Amino acid sequence: MNSARVLYRMVLADFLERARRYSFLLTLAGALYLAYGVATEQVWIVIGRGYRGVYNSAWIGALTAICCTTFLSLIGFYIVKNSLLRDAETRVGQILAATPMRKSFYTLAKALSNFAVLGSMVVVLMPAAIAMQVLHGEVQHISLWSLWSPFLLLALPSMAITASVAVLFETIPGLRGGFGNVLYFFLWTTALGLGVGADIDEPTGMRVAFRSMHNALLSVDPTSPSSFSLTIGGQRAVRTFYWDGIHWTPTIILTRLLWVLVAAGVALLASLFFHRFDPAYEWKLARSKSTTSSLPAASEETISHPQVQPVHLTRVARGQGQFRFAALVVSELRLMLKGLHFWWYIVAAGLFIGCLASPPEVGEGVLIAAWIWPILVWSNMGSREVRYSTGSLIFSSPRPLLRQLPATWAAGVLVAVLTGGGLALRLLLAADWHALAGWLAGALFIPTLALAVGVWSNSGKFFEALYTVWWYVGPMHQTPQFDFMGTTPASSSPALYLVLTAILLAAAYIGRRTRLAYA
Repeated sequence: MNSARVLYRMVLADFLERARRYSFLLTLAGALYLAYGVATEQVWIVIGRGYRGVYNSAWIGALTAICCTTFLSLIGFYIVKNSLLRDAETRVGQILAATPMRKSFYTLAKALSNFAVLGSMVVVLMPAAIAMQVLHGEVQHISLWSLWSPFLLLALPSMAITASVAVLFETIPGLRGGFGNVLYFFLWTTALGLGVGADIDEPTGMRVAFRSMHNALLSVDPTSPSSFSLTIGGQRAVRTFYWDGIHWTPTIILTRLLWVLVAAGVALLASLFFHRFDPAYEWKLARSKSTTSSLPAASEETISHPQVQPVHLTRVARGQGQFRFAALVVSELRLMLKGLHFWWYIVAAGLFIGCLASPPEVGEGVLIAAWIWPILVWSNMGSREVRYSTGSLIFSSPRPLLRQLPATWAAGVLVAVLTGGGLALRLLLAADWHALAGWLAGALFIPTLALAVGVWSNSGKFFEALYTVWWYVGPMHQTPQFDFMGTTPASSSPALYLVLTAILLAAAYIGRRTRLAYA
């Protein structure tokens, strides 16, 4: 009973701490906006030959729950993937490590607190689904079980998996940073692909809903192909059919509960990698510890106490020396690329050559890969000073707003040029000015977005999540208004992204100026 009480208090305290953060409110607002998109018919589930279900309780509940699952299983991961890091930074972890608490108990508590955060967002959307049917439903009769069962049996088990995977990634040293953030996105897309294409009951539950929908559609159109798509905007469904919801058999319910047990297993697996906040397991601290331990210990007899002599500092005259912007840009670029392995440069060089030598129909695809490769380099822009506690040194230099900030931005643009510049050379030689304008807009927009997000959030994690999703929705799928690389003439919007670049650059300037004013 005492263990259950401790577990409850840990989960509650962690949940209340995160619920007060702006990231929680922004994610909740995003989920509600997605629900608004469902209500205004901007988000569609299309199956077969352009069919959608009649807007009754079953269809609205399933559509909203699936949208909630896909959105929160991605964005929610980045929101909750900071619980162990926060305990380490606030020294709460060291206090907990001194207690008899087992590692498995701690990781399970963190997974439950993550689930409480994500589950609360799902619960908020449940009454919103009622409002959607009242305002937009084609069938006015409301069945709460048909409306809410997809949230309970599809969305919540998926949130449990996301919560536990976030804890697992935090306990594995190679996955707790930016690489893990990017890797999770590709794992997420793979899971969605399994939900649509594979005949297995995966964590999102999309396959369960699709199988039920398709069986109902076969009674209307026996020759309907087995196709399923969740689209934002684009072509709407042109036909409707009646679907009365998922028939929750004991097998389906047990399968969904099995995923909850899998989530608990992942949380317990994380305890195997959890070092219990012992600094000896951190290789950097272990290295410094071994270095300091090799020094001879000083005895009391050898310790001397020299007298402190007064020191007179010489005033530095203004205007001494000559400011060299190019040298500062090169220094910022070296800081960005510091610590990268040689194979990173080999891949970057290969992508540059691929952009230059590939035919037009392939070059844009190579550019998509070229501008996702440096994501961990860009993510440090604007937040490196906070991460390494060098702000007092950097910001005390002369005119940091007019010198250091533009140099950081220019170095980020150089990274975009050095990785994807091959395509720009080919477009310049071909005199394809519209495509070249789209490339230029992307080369300026990406580092500007990284700089503005880093300055305002003081972290690179938000940019890694935002950019990866934007890159996937826009350039990867050539979605109009979201394609900041201009991969096709139909989806290219260079003027829009040049304007956004100017706005983000102004936002970075204001954010840095505000920080300096309160520093």
